[in-house]
Order: sequence, then structure tokens, then C-alpha cells
Amino acid sequence: MPRIKAFRALRPTAELAERVASVPYDVVNRDEAVALAAGNDDSFLHIIRPDIDLPVETGAYTDEVYNKAAENLNSLREKGTLVQDDETSLYVYQQTMNGVSQSGVVACCHIDDYENELILKHEFTRPVKEDDRTRHVLTLKANTGPVFLTYREEAAIDSLVDQAKQSEPVFDFVADDGVGHTAWQIENVDDLTSAFTRVSHFYIADGHHRAASAFRARQELKKASASHDGTENYNWFLTVLFPANQLNILAYNRIVAATTDLSSDQLLEKLGSVGELAETGRKTPLSAGVMNFYIDGRWFELKFRPDLLEQTNAVDRLDVAILEKRVLAPIFGIEDVRTDPRIDFVGGIRGTDELEKHVDSKKWSVAFSMFPTSIEQLMDVSDAGQVMPPKSTWFEPKLRSGLFVHLLD
Repeated sequence: MPRIKAFRALRPTAELAERVASVPYDVVNRDEAVALAAGNDDSFLHIIRPDIDLPVETGAYTDEVYNKAAENLNSLREKGTLVQDDETSLYVYQQTMNGVSQSGVVACCHIDDYENELILKHEFTRPVKEDDRTRHVLTLKANTGPVFLTYREEAAIDSLVDQAKQSEPVFDFVADDGVGHTAWQIENVDDLTSAFTRVSHFYIADGHHRAASAFRARQELKKASASHDGTENYNWFLTVLFPANQLNILAYNRIVAATTDLSSDQLLEKLGSVGELAETGRKTPLSAGVMNFYIDGRWFELKFRPDLLEQTNAVDRLDVAILEKRVLAPIFGIEDVRTDPRIDFVGGIRGTDELEKHVDSKKWSVAFSMFPTSIEQLMDVSDAGQVMPPKSTWFEPKLRSGLFVHLLD
């Protein structure tokens, strides 16, 4: 079974937690990060997006960027905005969105368990993003963003988490987006660590690049150490572990700019070959196996053919995989959704109005509204050692960065 470990967290004081906490580095572009951090020197965006403090023409992966991140982290420590715990601990981290809460355990997980597939993946990573986060970890000697893990729920863990939530929180605030963030320090660390031994596998829900960079950073630090003995902090990486039954996955929708000579009617005819097609006033599919799409100011519903849904392969029966193989490749000629500029992805949190806006602008020709991939499908794919198509899942709420940092030295 995978292991968890208490650690000496570097974290903000209770009164500054709201100012420090930021969105993850990879959900905003530079301009959005600049706007979010404006007037707030304590924002953790200065550490995870240090380019906001450098001239706009500065290259994204230059020495200046990583050195600025380290400088900014040291500044927050020197000011006392971030303080390291004297003792090792675990934490419960609860997020509340629209009245619904999910509670995870903040802990370190062992990189060997990631390498040995006790912590399972479901996505490929991009080398350029891996390189970036690996260098960030090595320069700062810290995991500055947690990897979002999930596991099949376990009653003993739930009970101990509920007990921890009876104590006084170490921070409690509502962010600008309306999501509440609360954390409690766990006193019975040994009991909780023992309870997690009942879990056979952890699954990466979000943060594949952060996990891969932690692994690569460990390899570099191990190589550079003359006295490596396996007890070093760099053998562990920062995570938050949530039970699967509490998680909320939203759709990850697609927009396509067609370069085909087919008319709209011809496109509709070809799409009809994939399943049962009907015009509808509904913008989101009601179930798996159904995809809605928007074209020429009209919404349509496409129910996939039964044979497409009865595949034995865990990936092939995913709606997003059927879209790729039966629609995007043969009809639009999009063979690689990772690199083809004719496709883009729109997180479900943005709503279907965003899809209509793109198509109505005439820059895109069709928008596909997907039914969310389920957490059970995610785990089935991971258990099978397979990977999902890119952008198959959109988790909300997102973990805030800066509330917990794991130092590697």
C-alpha cells in the first residue's frame, strides 16, 4: 500500500492565509496572474508565477524566473508571512463550494510509491511543463503546490478526519470566488497513518506534472548527494488526499475550428453516423453516452451507437475517446488533440454560454458539450495502466497554493 507521512509544513499565519492563498500556477495566464496579485505582495502567485514580477519580455524559462521565485519565497519567510511548523504534522483541508464540502488529508507521499505504481496516473505529461516544474522544485528546494490525490473511501479514515474537524481551525476563509477554505491540525497522526494502510492505491486526480517533477527532482538530488540514505525530505512530495465519493468532476468541453469543405448539413449527416441525432434546446447532455453540440446557432443531441459504448477497453468507452476517434479524427482530420491548433478546451466551470460565444464569434465552427467523466472511470483507466485523452477531467474546486509548502532540505 502507498504511504503517507507527517511533515513540518511551511504555511501562512491564520490572519494572512487568505492573502497568501492563490489559484494554481497552471490555471491562469500571465495577465490574469498579474491582475489577481495586484496590490498583494503576500500572494503566492509571486512564487508560483514569478514572471509577474519581471518585464513582460522575459522568457518564461529563463534563470531570472526561477531565481525570482526563490527570492520571493525567502522574502515571505523573512517577513514572517510564512512560518515553518516546529513539529511534523498532518492536516485536514476542507473546501466548500455552493454549500458542498470535500475534506482531504494534507500529507507527504513517497516518491517510490509513485515510481512503483502504488500512486496511479491517468494522463501523459508534457516534457516542457515537466522541465519547468522540476527546475522550480530544485531552485526553491520545495514542493510549492500539492498533488491532488484520491482513493476509494475508507470509513476509518472518514471517522478520524471528522474528529479532527472538531478542533479549532488553523485557518478559515472564503476566497474571492466564493469557495471556502478551512484547515485543522491533526493530533492523532499515528492513528490516521495506520488507517491509510487499508488503502491499496492512490490515484492522481490533478497534478500529474507536479508529481512527475517531484520524482525528477528526487533523482537529481539523490545523484548530487554523497550521503543519500533514503531518509531525506526530498524522497517525499506534497499531496492532499480526498476520498473519491466526495469529489466533483465537471465536464471538459471542446471547441473546433473546421477547415473542411463540408457544409453544416453535411457535417450533421456525418455526425449522425456516430449515433442518434436530434435538434434540442438542451445544452448539456443528461447522461454518459450522450454528447450535445452547438453549430450555426442551434444545439443538437447525439446519442452514441450502442456498439461504441460496449467496448471492453476502459479508455475506448469514454465519451471523450469516442469523440476523438469517431468525430475529430475522421470528420475534422484532427489526429492529435495535444498539438492541433484547430481544437481548444473549455472547462465546464465556464458554462455553455462560453461555448456559444466562441462559435458565434465565427472563430470556431462547432462546440461539443460533454458529460463529465466519472471518478470511477478515472480509477478504472488508472487500474488498467492506461491513460485518458487529454483534458478528460476538470475538478472543482481547485486546491489553493501557498497554504502548505513542503521543504526538501
